[in-house]
Amino acid sequence: MSVNQQAHAGPPYGQPQPGYQGYQQPAYGGQSLPGVPQSQYGAYNGPMPGYQQPVPPQGSLRAPPTSGAPPPASGASHPSGHLAYSQFEHGDVQNGIPASAAPMQRPPAPQPFLPGSAPTPVSQISTFQQYGPPPGSVQQLRNHMAGMTIGGTAASAPPPAGLGYGVAPSSYPPTTGAPRPPAMPGPPLPGQTVPAPPSSQPNHVSSPPPPPPPSTMAGLHPGPPMSGLHGPPPPTHPPQPGYQMQQNGSFGQMRGPQPNYGGAYPGAPNYGSPPGPPPPPKRLDPDSIPSPIQVIEDDRNNRGSEPFVTGVRGQVPPLVTTNFLVKDQGNASPRYIRCTSYNIPCTSDMAKQSQVPLAAVIKPLAALPPEETLPYLVDHGESGPVRCNRCKAYMCPFMQFIEGGRRFQCCFCSCVTEVPPHYFQHLDHTGKRVDYYDRPELSLGSYEFLATVDYCKNNKFPSPPAFIFMIDVSYNAVKSGLVRLICEELKSLLDYLPREGNMEESAIRVGFVTYNKVLHFYNVKSSLAQPQMMVVSDVADMFVPLLDGFLVNVNESRTVIASLLDQIPEMFADTRETETVFAPVIQAGLEALKAAECAGKLFIFHTSLPIAEAPGKLKNRDDRKLINTDKEKTLFQPQTSFYNNLAKDCVAQGCCVDLFLFPNQYLDVATLGVVPYQTGGSIYKYAYFQLETDQYRFLNDLRRDVQKEVGFDAVMRVRTSTGIRATDFFGAFYMSNTTDVEMAGLDCDKTITVEFKHDDKLSEDSGALLQCALLYTSCAGQRRLRIHNLSLNCCTQLADLYRNCETDTLINYLAKYAYRGVLSSPVKTVRDALINQCAQILACYRKNCASPSSAGQLILPECMKLLPVYLNCVLKSDVLQPGPEATTDDRAYIRQLVTSMDVAETNVFFYPRLLPLTKADVDSDSLPAAIRNSEERLSKGDIYLLENGLNIFVWVGVSVQQSLIQNLFGVSSFSQISNALSTLPVLENPFSKKVRSIVDMLQGQRSRYMKLIIVKQEDKLEMLFKHFLVEDKSLSGGASYVDFLCHMHKEIRQLLS
Repeated sequence: MSVNQQAHAGPPYGQPQPGYQGYQQPAYGGQSLPGVPQSQYGAYNGPMPGYQQPVPPQGSLRAPPTSGAPPPASGASHPSGHLAYSQFEHGDVQNGIPASAAPMQRPPAPQPFLPGSAPTPVSQISTFQQYGPPPGSVQQLRNHMAGMTIGGTAASAPPPAGLGYGVAPSSYPPTTGAPRPPAMPGPPLPGQTVPAPPSSQPNHVSSPPPPPPPSTMAGLHPGPPMSGLHGPPPPTHPPQPGYQMQQNGSFGQMRGPQPNYGGAYPGAPNYGSPPGPPPPPKRLDPDSIPSPIQVIEDDRNNRGSEPFVTGVRGQVPPLVTTNFLVKDQGNASPRYIRCTSYNIPCTSDMAKQSQVPLAAVIKPLAALPPEETLPYLVDHGESGPVRCNRCKAYMCPFMQFIEGGRRFQCCFCSCVTEVPPHYFQHLDHTGKRVDYYDRPELSLGSYEFLATVDYCKNNKFPSPPAFIFMIDVSYNAVKSGLVRLICEELKSLLDYLPREGNMEESAIRVGFVTYNKVLHFYNVKSSLAQPQMMVVSDVADMFVPLLDGFLVNVNESRTVIASLLDQIPEMFADTRETETVFAPVIQAGLEALKAAECAGKLFIFHTSLPIAEAPGKLKNRDDRKLINTDKEKTLFQPQTSFYNNLAKDCVAQGCCVDLFLFPNQYLDVATLGVVPYQTGGSIYKYAYFQLETDQYRFLNDLRRDVQKEVGFDAVMRVRTSTGIRATDFFGAFYMSNTTDVEMAGLDCDKTITVEFKHDDKLSEDSGALLQCALLYTSCAGQRRLRIHNLSLNCCTQLADLYRNCETDTLINYLAKYAYRGVLSSPVKTVRDALINQCAQILACYRKNCASPSSAGQLILPECMKLLPVYLNCVLKSDVLQPGPEATTDDRAYIRQLVTSMDVAETNVFFYPRLLPLTKADVDSDSLPAAIRNSEERLSKGDIYLLENGLNIFVWVGVSVQQSLIQNLFGVSSFSQISNALSTLPVLENPFSKKVRSIVDMLQGQRSRYMKLIIVKQEDKLEMLFKHFLVEDKSLSGGASYVDFLCHMHKEIRQLLS
């Protein structure tokens, strides 16, 4: 069952309403219910100041009904035997993670765990005590704790002081003279930590702190590192309405006072006894669960200083968030290939058991930092690259030379092939060729071969590619100033077309088309004094009215092109034509490239739904009522198959489409995006485009898109050594068979994700090999082969698999898998499948790799301890759980975007980076330390920056010092800050310079120019900003991180039991 499903339109429980978080809402927790006593948690549903309420995990943790409150956010029906809220009639306080009315306190003086030190005593009792009498005294409790096990190395967590998230109260009176539970909540006392919620339902789950290395723990044997969390084991029977279930089914006396708690653990209200003084409110401390920020920081500190040398098989690279240098010594750089695991199971049974998907995220043309060497280009002359006779794998460092170097044995299929005479070389005493270091293909993981004519279409070398700019000149495009802006920009941009390293000028030719309901072609031949326009109004049968003079060299036709770009805005200045066509525009570009016998790219600038009478005409089918129904998938599917067929024709010609959209309303991205998507192109979307706020972002995107490295007419194949094979592919491409990934264009930002399955056994000795070969035409018209090789380890022990996984890559794969799933399955089914697969991955680890311990412990593999938090972010994303402001077009756009993102992009997209700008050191080049994505981490006296790869939010707290506001925004007070700013003002002071340099640095790291949005605290835009605080509960019903961790624990325990 999915935690995050929401069936009703009303806001879920405990959710702050629009307006600011800390104010008590009447009907949402401020009132007591007749018949339900006030609990010691006070207002259950009242939002806590500065903290967004966690959602109760599905079906398990119910909130008490408040008058006028909507049904539970889960939308789930009760399992038989549970009456809704039955427990409340018996005077119990319900579980879930209660919000306190007072801010949470951090544990005093956190000290990181030191590996090798003894575990700090955790003030929490082990709850695995089926039906035995509970310990009655503090001493017994301490003895109890001494033998307790907590799994895991986490340098991140402070010793949890009093984090008893697993001990539940009983409703019997305490045996010690403890204070009675109160009628009203009270703030925590100084120095007092916040204890845990009670648990009285069988499916209560719990998840505390990630603790010290397994080898140092009492009763634990050294084994794979884990992060452990505690909670009660599943009881053996559900509570029946009518009697009160005790903790773990033990109907004994109340537990004695626990260390670090004030007095006894407060139980549920006891009727017939007077109320005592209020104890502190309860909440699981978010600092005690795995922190992405800490993991990223630790990896930077541990792995950022040394270069990553790729000579060793199966090495897990540093995280994508770490800055590191790569030295290629035989395996491809992680910038080109990242895997979900670098140690893969030897058998398919083992792979099925673990459920860890085996996948590689490949970015064949990735841009490298300046200090790393680009792949060498190897020219073998007319004979072409040396390949295996049988499987056609290319020569690589893993091929074995035998018989004195006269033959080689293929590392992929074991076939023996003669070495061509021109390639022969003697072997040294170790069996290596003596020219090993002189040949990139023998010593490096990545390199290029110059392809021979056999690798070219129709056995002839290709012509250089062409760029065709196709501009919508309908009323909207002209009125918004877009047409003039594009024409002005192109005048200078055409000097920056991509070119090979040492060429004087680009070999790419250019052409121009404008369109509304009809198409206008332009002859810009260099011999003309003025450009000539030819109109094609028969859009049903598209043809190109001119051959000579349509595609030209920029330098030769410079004056004619400049004249055309000056005239276009004037020609259409008074247009009244509002309707547009779309498919004929692509057909026109395709026909032009066919006639010129070259590949190329169409840059289409388009503003509205193409409703004019023409092939590919669309209708408005947007319907928000389909959300959360079985028909929701139709919103992601194209409304006609016409575009699929058109895409197929484009790929055959090498015609790639990049689409720039400027919609003011629905324009069906799901359908318009089919051709860009299947040709390997990109989509850029600027909703409600306004010249003053959006031009800078659009022009930056356009410049980068025109200038970036791109390969045309590309075919990619992934070969593997015996035992595994590539079975599934995700990304922006077309496939006409099961092995070849075809792309009309492939740029340096695009990734192809490949999933592997076993077809035989693997051996630990030989490991597993991948070879990705990309055949493409460079921007100078040169046919090339780019080869990337990677060797992985194989294991017979599950622990080795779990020790060598890469969570960021795993999430990248799972998101793409889910985003493809929504095309054919209801969104709820997709979400449930994701949760189930991750629960199986973690349950398999728990069962087979973790040391024996109570079922109430959640134990996570060290390298997967962020899987729950990141998975929850994927589940809460707009594609799988749309927020109220996400349009159908937004969702289709994000779905296509994510499908070809690399691992660094999905990492920041799903878990945004949040930086406290007021903590930045203005004298250093470094960024301020990031903080976790939760509202409770924000202080109203500070300014924060949040980036997710598409947007940059600058959030300004209400109490920020006036001097900071003046320095950053150039205005004298908070109220004067304008939301309309799209760039920060350039002011001559250290703080302004520092913040602008941070923004520029972040913009430089991303493949798209991020939109800058200024958010003032308590402003209407704050709701949008809070959507990205992914550790909190979301407005659309998505669970908080804490709640989701509990839900995952429940799922894992159900699988184990």
